[in-house]
Amino acid sequence: MVRCKLSVTGFGLSAVFYCLSFTPSLLPRPWFLQGVVAGLTGAIGYAVGTALGALVRMRWWPSRRVERIAWHLLFALLPVLIVAFLWLGTRWQRALRVRLGMEPQQEYDALRTVGISLLTFGALLLLARLLRLAAHGIARLLGQYVPESAAYCAGFLVVTMLTYGAFDNLLVQNLYATADRSAAITDSGTGRGVVRPGIVLRSGGPGSLVDWDSLGRQGRNFVAKAPSTEQLSAFSGRPATEPIRLYAGLAAADDEKSRAAIVVREMDRTGAFDRAVVAVFTPTGTGWVDNNVTSSLEYMYDGDTALVSMQYSYLPSWISFWVDRDKVTDASAALITAVHDRWAAMPPTSRPKLLIFGESLGTYGTEKTFGSAEKMVEGADGILLEGPTFANPIHQQLTRDREPGSTVWDPRYDALPIEFASRASELRELTGPRPKVVYMQNSSDPVVWWNPNLLWHQPGWLRGERGPDVTPDMHWYPVVTFWQTMVDLIFANKVPLGHGHVYKSGTVDGWAAVAPPPGWTVADTIRLRALIDQ
Repeated sequence: MVRCKLSVTGFGLSAVFYCLSFTPSLLPRPWFLQGVVAGLTGAIGYAVGTALGALVRMRWWPSRRVERIAWHLLFALLPVLIVAFLWLGTRWQRALRVRLGMEPQQEYDALRTVGISLLTFGALLLLARLLRLAAHGIARLLGQYVPESAAYCAGFLVVTMLTYGAFDNLLVQNLYATADRSAAITDSGTGRGVVRPGIVLRSGGPGSLVDWDSLGRQGRNFVAKAPSTEQLSAFSGRPATEPIRLYAGLAAADDEKSRAAIVVREMDRTGAFDRAVVAVFTPTGTGWVDNNVTSSLEYMYDGDTALVSMQYSYLPSWISFWVDRDKVTDASAALITAVHDRWAAMPPTSRPKLLIFGESLGTYGTEKTFGSAEKMVEGADGILLEGPTFANPIHQQLTRDREPGSTVWDPRYDALPIEFASRASELRELTGPRPKVVYMQNSSDPVVWWNPNLLWHQPGWLRGERGPDVTPDMHWYPVVTFWQTMVDLIFANKVPLGHGHVYKSGTVDGWAAVAPPPGWTVADTIRLRALIDQ
């Protein structure tokens, strides 16, 4: 059973899928990852082709002569197709790298790509045949007691259930537990150059209600990496104020509401509500907040700011997104609600600007906290969201109900003061009333554009006008584009600024769009971006 001959329909469709896997996607792929994608895609094509062939043979069984001719055609055409697509794939990858400002890959990587793809395909085919052998063995055993059709059905179901159980319980759960333990150990460490602050305006510092050790690795980074007053003054040319940064790690309290309450008490302790700006940051899974985002706001306001955040997980965002999305929702709701309620109780004429920021999974938590676009607009003086996920309900609704003539990757929504930007510099050209909510979404960001629907549905961002950094050579193919874009997620942060999931200093344009300080100009934005990029 393991050594039985290959299916001609399976092999044919596998060859088609294999060749299509070399077509470009949103981001360039390293040679080894392209090999895995090609092998996996080819294996999927083989499975689909084998199933289709079995359905055809239920009504018509081809003669040995027809099957032999089909094999001869495949063996004649396949080498030519593979060589052609390897050559085209190399050109496509080189062009995509140039488009994104990256170094081109080496030509000889194509040979290693083929090797990795064949190993991947062979391993998957062997695994599939072993599972089929197990199903047949169970069927033969049950065939002594039940009809043959029922026995084979039962054998298939038993193997499927055992395989799923092994995958879920032995692999997924163990990997999750291992990742959680590893992340918890990492969280207990401290980044290089990070020291306990010696001022009362930081969590973990003198008089703080939060212990330095309880902040976690990312919390310690958050409170310790604010720019100094000397750096702030050097940029603005004016006397600067020492920024406030407050944070609660997982160890600060047993639940989200208690941690949020501690953050608000820290804000009262440090006089945070007397500042010009109070900003709430929903972090990524590990509790990380991009220091480019936080420091840019502090530079814009000469340090007259109070920035707060709160950890909700040890795990990276991509794991948290799949296994425990409720954590970010609960934590975001707890912190935003606690700060908002305290802020809303102040006289409108004397309270600070309330700003909210979310990136990636943080955008999902922010949207779920407010529940609707109208409430987002009303709930703060400005909200900046970078790289929203496909699961974001408000983002989906705004994109679906966009103004006619606008694109999926840069929608226009005139009913509310909400703005989308596929490039940060677009925000410098806004006219009319200032937006209250800004979505920054690079047109090549797979975090934004990956969706399970890619398996069977052509997305809007690949129809009609394309985003500025989406290659015209990219096309949608069932199953193939789904895997390609999923692989893009792995390297979404490994591309130059303004592409993929890399926003960094582009956040300055976002802050300048929703909440610029008095007298702020485009020249100031350009100057600050240059400083942060250094």
